[in-house]
Amino acid sequence: MTEFEGRLDSLSNAWHNLGCRISEPPEEGRIIPGPQPPDIILAPLLKQILEKIARQYTNPYWLVIRAKMVLYAAAGANNADIAHRLDTDSDTVAHWRGRWIAASPRFAAAEAAGLPEKDWRALIESVLADDPRPGAPDTFHSEQLVQIVAVACTDPRDAGREISHWTPRELADEVQQRKIVETISPRHLGRVLDEMELHPHRIRYWLNNNRDADPVAFDAAATTICGLYAAAPTLAEEGTHLVSLDEKTGIQALEPTHPTRPMRPGHVELRESEYVRHGTLALIANLDVATGAVLQPSLGPTRTEADLVAHVRHTLTTDPDGAWIFIVDQLNTHQSEGLVRLVAEACHLADDLGVKGQSGVLKSMDTRKVFLEEPSHRIRFVYTPKHSSWLNQVELWFSILVRKLLKRASFCSVEDLRQRILQFVEYFNRTMAKPFKWTYTGRPLTV
Repeated sequence: MTEFEGRLDSLSNAWHNLGCRISEPPEEGRIIPGPQPPDIILAPLLKQILEKIARQYTNPYWLVIRAKMVLYAAAGANNADIAHRLDTDSDTVAHWRGRWIAASPRFAAAEAAGLPEKDWRALIESVLADDPRPGAPDTFHSEQLVQIVAVACTDPRDAGREISHWTPRELADEVQQRKIVETISPRHLGRVLDEMELHPHRIRYWLNNNRDADPVAFDAAATTICGLYAAAPTLAEEGTHLVSLDEKTGIQALEPTHPTRPMRPGHVELRESEYVRHGTLALIANLDVATGAVLQPSLGPTRTEADLVAHVRHTLTTDPDGAWIFIVDQLNTHQSEGLVRLVAEACHLADDLGVKGQSGVLKSMDTRKVFLEEPSHRIRFVYTPKHSSWLNQVELWFSILVRKLLKRASFCSVEDLRQRILQFVEYFNRTMAKPFKWTYTGRPLTV
């Protein structure tokens, strides 16, 4: 045996005698030798919270590991043993043992002050959290940041820049030209905007609330419509049809250029992104508010004044002598000459209607609207406020039509589209139709 081999054998025997073979974990109840660190004594409540933290797999990994360090230390394990169990190093364990012991006065003060149990966890997490990292002080003071934000909230054209919105590069150039800061990079300025939750590159469309222009008129109209919805069952018993009417235009007959691949386990349905357009249809639909059924839908290439008059005339034939209330928006075709003449004819009103654009009921849309919404007429119209078609219940049904048919179906022709819509209406009335549960009462919504 060589001298080197002899030394290697002696070292191996020494490690074996000390029980420090690193390749094997310590046996149950066996402690790895090492210096005895300061003891940690846990109150029952602290131990309970730490054990809960260590068991919750949704907690951050660092929090679970440090909670286990404290629990093992309180059980009497030394730093070397804890490091072996948690696959870390002794210095790390010693650091967090020291942090916990240093926080003992905080725990004692919290216990003396009667800290609620729900706040103990936050205290424990603050003790086990990382220290604030050192770094360079902030480059810009608060006044400069406020000025940067002020510039970001202005129109770029006010600064002579013919663009629609600020970009970090142009905004950085602008604040430097204005001597707000000496220098700033676009990336740094982007981070500043992110911290302030300012996103010049993003946009979201919205529609102005018509209630702001005339809240009294809006509330009166909304209250009237909501009152009719609530009274729909009673009106139906009295023989009055309450109908929500509107048009859905530009319904496209789209046919993918390749067949759709059906879903299978682990794979969703695959739909070809390229398609052929075969044309469009306009749908005029009535929703019976009392039953939730769709009545006498009309489908055609246009939705002109003549189309709407023909649709209403066809709807009235289902009950020629009944009372009808149509809820519609303020589209010009809903206040047309043809509609006025239809109502006058059906209600046997012999009064002179005047001349369109010159005199009488037909003079303007305002005069025609007053005539059409006259409460004494057997057939009358109730108008939603401007920009408030959401008050019309048929809009809810249109969303059902889109989600359940139009969004994913394939149509080989306009006629195919027409038949599929009519078949869906029949299927809806047979299997899904029921009154909508209308909870809005006409009063302003509050957060």
